[in-house]
Amino acid sequence: MAVTNPKYDICDALLAAYKAPVGAKWAMDARNAASTNLRRMGAPVKRDEYWKYTNPAGLTALPAPTAGLFDADEMPMFTSIDRLKMVFIDGVFDAEQSDDLTLAGVEIETLSEALSKDIHWAKDMFGVLEANGQTPVNRPLAALNTAVAQEGFVIRATGNSPMPISMQYLHTSENSDAMVHHVIKVDAGASLTVLENGPGAARFNSVMEVDVADGAEFHHVRTQGRDHERRTATHLFGRLGAESIFRSFTMTVNGVLIRNECVLEFTGDDAKATIGGASAGDGPGFHHDDTVFVTHDALNCESRQVFKKVLRNGATGVFQGKILVKNGAQKTDGYQISQGLLLDDNSNFFAKPELEIYADDVICSHGSTVGAIDENALFYMLTRGVPKAQAQDMLILAFLSEAIDEIDNDALSQDIHDRLSQWMERRRS
Repeated sequence: MAVTNPKYDICDALLAAYKAPVGAKWAMDARNAASTNLRRMGAPVKRDEYWKYTNPAGLTALPAPTAGLFDADEMPMFTSIDRLKMVFIDGVFDAEQSDDLTLAGVEIETLSEALSKDIHWAKDMFGVLEANGQTPVNRPLAALNTAVAQEGFVIRATGNSPMPISMQYLHTSENSDAMVHHVIKVDAGASLTVLENGPGAARFNSVMEVDVADGAEFHHVRTQGRDHERRTATHLFGRLGAESIFRSFTMTVNGVLIRNECVLEFTGDDAKATIGGASAGDGPGFHHDDTVFVTHDALNCESRQVFKKVLRNGATGVFQGKILVKNGAQKTDGYQISQGLLLDDNSNFFAKPELEIYADDVICSHGSTVGAIDENALFYMLTRGVPKAQAQDMLILAFLSEAIDEIDNDALSQDIHDRLSQWMERRRS
C-alpha cells in the first residue's frame, strides 16, 4: 500500500477548495506557475525547518476553523490620521464604506480589474516577487495566495502621495476564510505610506508585493486586530532599488495564531530598510511568529530588524530572522535584534537568528535575549509610590518602545503607544 505524504495531500485539498479567478493570459500564467510551485513544495507542516516552532495546521485546515467575533469598545486605528480609506469586510472590498479611490500622484485599481487587462505594468510584478521569495526557503501559503486570491489592490505611486492609503480589514463572520493580494509599485523618486489595521477574517491570508524603485520611499505600518480567536498569515515581499528606503512595522495583540513573514531583496546600491514589530500576548492561546529573510545583493546597503515580544500567562512568541549577504555586496550593514519579555514561568519565546555572509567588508550583527522585568527598576518605581501593576506596565512600554520608535512618523508612533497603553490598562483592571 502506497504511503501518502501529508504535505501533498493538504496541498491538493487546498487547491481543490479554492477556485482561481479568470484574468488575462499573463495573470493566469502567474497563477498557474504559483499552483505548480505549490504542488512542488507541498503545504507547510510542523516538521518543516521554518515551521518547527509554529504548527501551521490552523492555517491549512479545511474547512477553516471558526473564530468568534470580538466587539471592540474603541475606535479603529488611524481614524485621527488624514488618509484614503479602503474597507474590506471578511476579505471582500466594500466600496460603499471606502473613500473615493482618487489620489494625486497615485494610481489605484482593484486586483481583478488590473489582472483582466492584456497589457498592464503589474505583469512584471504580480507573483514575481513572491516567486523570487521562495528561494532558498519555501513559503507555500504565499504561493497559494498568488494562485487563488481574488481580492486586493494594484497601486502605483508616480509621485509623492499627499496622504497614506489605509486598508481596514473588518471581521463580521465567524466562518470567513479570506485571501487578499496587493501589488504596489513606487516609481523612482516617489513616496507612499500604506497603513493596515484590523483582524481581516476568522482566517486571513495576505500577500503584499512591493517594488521600491531608485530613490523612492515606502512606509508601512500595520496593526493586527484584537480578535482573540483569529488566525493570520501575512507575507510582505520587497524589492529595493538604489538609494531607496523601505520601512515596515507591525503591532500585534491577541489572536490564536499569527505568522508574519517579510522577505526583502536589496538590488540597488545605498538602499536602507527597517523591519520592526511589537507584540503583546496574554494566555496559552496566543502564538505569534515573526519570520524575516533579508538578502543583500548590492553595495553599501543597510538593514535593521528590531522585534520585541511581551508574553504572559502561557503565551508563545517566535522570531526567525536571517541576513544573507551575497558575494560582492560589500559595505553591508546588517543589524538584527529580537527580545522576549516573559512575565511568568509558563510563557515561551523561541528565537532563531541567522547570518550567512559571502562578502568580507561588512558590518553584521545579531542578538537575541529573553528575560523577566528588571527587579531593580521595578523596586525603584515602587519606592517612588507607583503601584506595582502600573509600574510593570510602564516598564513593558519602555521595553517595546525601541521597536515602536522605528516608525518614521510621530503621529503614528504615538497612536501605537496609546493603544498599547489602553490594552495593558484593560488587562490591569
